[in-house]
Amino acid sequence: MAIEGMAKTERLTGVVTPLLTPYENDLSITEGLYLEHAAHCLDGGAHYLSPFGTTGEAVSNTMGERTAMLERLVASGTARPGQLMPGTGLCNLEETATLTRHAAEIGCAAAMVLPPFFYPPSDEGLYRYYSRLIENLGAQAPKIILYNIPQNTGVPISPALSARLNAAFPDVVTAYKDSSGNWDNTAAVIRAAPGISVFPASETLLSKAMALGAGGCISATCNSNITAIRRLYEALRVGDWNETEKLQLGLEAHRNAVQDAGLISGLKSLKAYQTGDRRWLNLRPPHETAEPAVGRSLAKTISQ
Repeated sequence: MAIEGMAKTERLTGVVTPLLTPYENDLSITEGLYLEHAAHCLDGGAHYLSPFGTTGEAVSNTMGERTAMLERLVASGTARPGQLMPGTGLCNLEETATLTRHAAEIGCAAAMVLPPFFYPPSDEGLYRYYSRLIENLGAQAPKIILYNIPQNTGVPISPALSARLNAAFPDVVTAYKDSSGNWDNTAAVIRAAPGISVFPASETLLSKAMALGAGGCISATCNSNITAIRRLYEALRVGDWNETEKLQLGLEAHRNAVQDAGLISGLKSLKAYQTGDRRWLNLRPPHETAEPAVGRSLAKTISQ
């Protein structure tokens, strides 16, 4: 299958929605809601969608479910292949390669790859993992986004490792999602690896990050506030500081309210309230079912 999308040398930039995954009451994926929400995010201003990241409960979904929904996003006309950056990282190299190869065959813009997250690795072990993945994929290797979320994985992806991987594979390892919440780490990766486009996981860091050369953000709250986040990105891109100042406080208040409600369950409660569809309250174990009252309260808070 021919690969559609950007050339390997084009820098990844923009605002990315890590899609929520809605479930039926039997916990199968609700395809209609999934596609509808994906279209809503793109219509609202997302440059890209990232199916099956942390916000999408990725590791609670099977490989078959993940590949099938990626194919449905494209086959339904909801998204073009070049608008997709799916999560593909698992603990074992073979299955990570299978998901990453599938993303490349579809023509996705990139694959967001978690580090292996059970056996605590050294930087050398992580280098071995990512380099073998890329070598195994060969000419099929898509752009790879290193996905740093050490509070979940227990495995940080250091600035030095990021720079080393980019130097070894400059056309492949071209981006880094930093979900650590540690600004010093975000800034350090930007400085250590200028060939990497860094995406903080919160729009509240977008102004500081883009001032240093970051590519944009990949934020859970793009599921609920995409239009305002895109407006901030565009204001920063053209240096409209008046617009930036006007947007910043509202974006911070929205983000803080959602974080306080619990990012995944809070966002799903909010979607259930906004759409009237209670299926949005379903999360797969080990998460608990979302509370309807949280969505009502959150909607009231963010409208103020």
